[in-house]
Amino acid sequence: MSKVSFDNSQSVFFKAIKEKVDQYFMEHNLNPAGNWRLYTKGIFQVLTAVSLYVILVFFTPVPWLSIILCGLLGINLALIGFNVMHEGGHQSFSRHSWINSISAYSLNILGGNSSFWKVKHNVNHHTYTNIEGMDSDIDVLPFMRLHDEQPRFWFHRFQHIYWVLLYGISYLVWIFYDDFQKYFTGKIAVHMEARKWNAKEHFVFWFTKLAYVGVYVVLPIFMVGFAKALIGFIIITFICGLFISIVFQLAHVVQGTQFPAPNQHSNKIENEWAIHQVTTTANFATRSKTLYWLLGGLNFQIEHHLFPRISHIHYPQVSKFVKEVCKEYDIVYVEYTSMFKAFYSHLVHLRRLGMA
Repeated sequence: MSKVSFDNSQSVFFKAIKEKVDQYFMEHNLNPAGNWRLYTKGIFQVLTAVSLYVILVFFTPVPWLSIILCGLLGINLALIGFNVMHEGGHQSFSRHSWINSISAYSLNILGGNSSFWKVKHNVNHHTYTNIEGMDSDIDVLPFMRLHDEQPRFWFHRFQHIYWVLLYGISYLVWIFYDDFQKYFTGKIAVHMEARKWNAKEHFVFWFTKLAYVGVYVVLPIFMVGFAKALIGFIIITFICGLFISIVFQLAHVVQGTQFPAPNQHSNKIENEWAIHQVTTTANFATRSKTLYWLLGGLNFQIEHHLFPRISHIHYPQVSKFVKEVCKEYDIVYVEYTSMFKAFYSHLVHLRRLGMA
């Protein structure tokens, strides 16, 4: 697929928002990156995950408590992904690039690959959000039908039910299948050309993958036995995958978000890039301080897509400016007042597409 472009000849919408945001940071003498609050939260989440791991592997509690702790560790790993890895990957965790690099590499500790993620997420998803063939986050065929332009199969009528299984195993598929497919084909996405990895990339890929297996599979088997270790690993990865998938699906695959197709002749999206980001994205539960803290501001997804280099600690204020300009330019700002309402909308969306 040839490169999709946007009509950025004017970009008056984004300029209006950016002027307000720039003025806010200048007047308050603020750095757009994270600060001590984000550092403290990140350190706390990492130490909590390490503590849960040590308790489970070296001081294994009774089965019922171990199951609960495995579930908590799965959620904890997702939170590290939201708050530490995600911000580091966007260079917004810190004003210091070396801290951002360390934060981004936490994905490798979680089993993924930060180099692959930066291309797949930062470039493909953030540029071509919800565009078929360009945004691989909506490319889950044939298992799920996420918008009207995708083909429908008979089993899609049940996708609003079996989503639980697919979202749960998505983390395992990501680290043990998708990453290896990218590595051996050299293609981060189907529309991209294959590339060769340098020596450093080869080393980091294999070293971190083997280290992940050693820490999360081999050592637990040695300490607690094969069956217990396997059950614990499945619980951890399933809960982690489920949590990550739900959060990201609520941001783009709900009622009200659009899935624009480029013009067949010019291969251009008729809106400017910023309008495209707003119309393909949704916010949810932005008044919940608990979710805001847990999700690293990913419930402010519209603001994140417009300003990915700004840390989520600034999103509540930035959202006020975005809403003002959206109202001025008559752009629909999709927002659900609670996570439950967004989740319900996602299920309704899946059911409609499956039954269509």
